Amino acid sequence: MAVTTDSASVIDQVRAYWNRRPCNVRHSTSPVGSKEYFDEVEARKYFVEPHIPKFADFERWRGKKVLEIGCGIGTDSINFARAGADVTVVDLSDESLQLCETRFDVYGLKAHFYLGDAEELSKVVPVEKYDLIYSFGVIHHTPRPERVMEQVKLYCKPETEIRLMLYSKWSWKVLWIILAYGKGAIWRSDELVREYSEAQTGSPVTYYYSFRGVRWLLRDYDVVDVHKDHIFPYRIDKYVKYEYQWVWYFRWLPTPWFAWLERRLGWHTLITARPRSASTA
Repeated sequence: MAVTTDSASVIDQVRAYWNRRPCNVRHSTSPVGSKEYFDEVEARKYFVEPHIPKFADFERWRGKKVLEIGCGIGTDSINFARAGADVTVVDLSDESLQLCETRFDVYGLKAHFYLGDAEELSKVVPVEKYDLIYSFGVIHHTPRPERVMEQVKLYCKPETEIRLMLYSKWSWKVLWIILAYGKGAIWRSDELVREYSEAQTGSPVTYYYSFRGVRWLLRDYDVVDVHKDHIFPYRIDKYVKYEYQWVWYFRWLPTPWFAWLERRLGWHTLITARPRSASTA
């Protein structure tokens, strides 16, 4: 998908989109900002996406410096902090960042919070070296992801690990969107994925990547591992009511077969990378 409009105006659209409905903000019916609310948000997020804690490996970063790009309302952020990491977070959405800060206050934990555009990260977050740079489901929503990866270099030392989740081009989700909303119009896939990639429709920017595309985006990094995970199996009409009923065509699929399908057609491309020595010189 090519972004042809002025980048600054698109960034404003992206900010407004996530301010209207921060990611996962409706994962609880408890009063927003309460401990019960945040507990329920976390429980639901990791119930539906159980691969996230394994990928983030929170405990590994105890005593380490972690930079999270696109913290949202802070579900992963708070778990890095609980594990004992020195956490710095940045987000484009002031609504999301405010909830993230509230979350840390509720649990009595500390982090460094910055509001700003990841494409201009060094204008927002003081340039320091980090042990982990983490971004889950964020960079594919900015007009120029390659600029984010250029900025990330500034925060890397040779042993820094980068862990990213980007949406997968060859996935069940893309196929489902094309069939359900596009009536099979594969030539409209970029438009359809942009429109229906999230819980709220109308995302201004959504990229999705093949493994080859991932390696192009991270061409200045050494990609240590790249694999797919996560197919959403639930009926949406039930899910929005906090009921977890699998759709009929997954319901009778043996668990090992479903796991096999996720590895091949998962919506989440999980990437572990390191900076090349030339990029940190």
